[in-house]
Amino acid sequence: MPETMASAPYFSGLPVTLSLLFLLFVTTTFSRSLTSSSETTILDVVSSLQQTHQILSLDPSGTTLTSRPDLKSKPVFLNSSSFSLELHSRETLVESQHKDYRSLLLGRLERDSARVSGITAKVRLAIEGVERSKLHPVHDDDSLIRPEDMSTPVVSGASQGSGEYFSRVGVGTPPKEMFMVLDTGSDVNWIQCQPCSDCYQQSDPVFNPASSSSYSSLSCASPQCSALEVSACRADKCLYQVSYGDGSFTVGEFATETVSFGNSGKVNGVALGCGHDNEGLFVGSAGLLGLGGGALSLTSQIKAKSFSYCLVDRNSGGSSSLDFNSARLGSEVTAPLLHNHKIDTFYYVGLTGFSVGGHPVAIPPSVFAVGDSGNGGVIVDCGTAVTRLQTQAYNSLRDAFARLTANLKSASSSISLFDTCYDFSSLSTVRVPTVALHFAGGKSLELPAKNYLIPVDSAGIFCFAFAPTSTPLSIIGNVQQQGTRIRFDLANNLVGFLPNKC
Repeated sequence: MPETMASAPYFSGLPVTLSLLFLLFVTTTFSRSLTSSSETTILDVVSSLQQTHQILSLDPSGTTLTSRPDLKSKPVFLNSSSFSLELHSRETLVESQHKDYRSLLLGRLERDSARVSGITAKVRLAIEGVERSKLHPVHDDDSLIRPEDMSTPVVSGASQGSGEYFSRVGVGTPPKEMFMVLDTGSDVNWIQCQPCSDCYQQSDPVFNPASSSSYSSLSCASPQCSALEVSACRADKCLYQVSYGDGSFTVGEFATETVSFGNSGKVNGVALGCGHDNEGLFVGSAGLLGLGGGALSLTSQIKAKSFSYCLVDRNSGGSSSLDFNSARLGSEVTAPLLHNHKIDTFYYVGLTGFSVGGHPVAIPPSVFAVGDSGNGGVIVDCGTAVTRLQTQAYNSLRDAFARLTANLKSASSSISLFDTCYDFSSLSTVRVPTVALHFAGGKSLELPAKNYLIPVDSAGIFCFAFAPTSTPLSIIGNVQQQGTRIRFDLANNLVGFLPNKC
């Protein structure tokens, strides 16, 4: 008998084979006892790592938006008031400048931090009651609009350099199709227009308003002009400016135009900015479609009763859809759609807490509530990548997850936003605790493992994809939304979550 066995009193007198079987039984029983009281799910490590390689090969050198006919959207007309557009992630449309996946991810997180800073700045300024910019005269002999001709408060909706999802729409008559950034954190729609004082490079031709029979300038007295946060007036034409958190901006003439959803559906008289001076990292798009809750957003202007989107995994290379006024599908997990009386752009949701492994996390529900002053609350945002939680809530969630993953191999250091990482390089799959969101009304949404454990390189390092914020505002980002159809029922003040409906 081996010395190790002989020295163990429990095994004395037992045959070697029986001793080994007993050891296996004890080890298996102990392992089960670690998880028997906790709910778990499987993370497919191999599949996630394969996608980190594939996403870099989707956009070889020379690829542009217009040279990818396979990615051009095919809008679907559903009925007289319902439209559907294909939705593409940034990496499927824009040539990668990154040498490896880690570099790509760090670029995403850098853009993400700028966006979050912009969102929190806009909320803060709204709460503080910063007044709209007064109309400021612009000299009639100015041939082009300059940003210095208009006052420029810091009123960022978000950093549009982080525009992460695109769709293709038609603008004008006849319609000119172009890729536009979609953003639930902005209201003002705008496109780059000729003549350009300063325009960034876009893949589609820059829009020429003179070529459209439906283009119409808005007067300074128009309600649309009055609804702008920053406006000016020249020769009774309304001028606009939108500034963003990363220093990007767009300046130009505010007008109405026809917006087309394919050949079968269009909406006339949509107010949008015709930008003659636009600066920032807008990654090849022609402009932006605002899907926020403000009066100037596309959703408000077309009087949408609902809209929904489903975001595919940004590493998959697939596409999904953006739908307006579509019928409810299946059995949604619903949560209250809340309103902040200080700001109407963002979509606040009634989140009450989390559970990990089926166990509630000790977080006071007040942490997620919108205060009387307009502070706090939780918004759902398609342009923010990583979910941000108040530090108190994040620490509680992270610690609960870490306690149930003590048996997993930890990575040696934190990575950018992430302080809880694991080394899965030797595994093909791994069993991990479940993570679920709980909403007012008692409904819960359990996340797939890949929506909270994401690869940060192609070698097998995965991180817990939540991050803390020192501000009162929490944000549910697109990493957690991937693979779930998010439906904003504006008529009934509900947010619906329907997994696996992309």
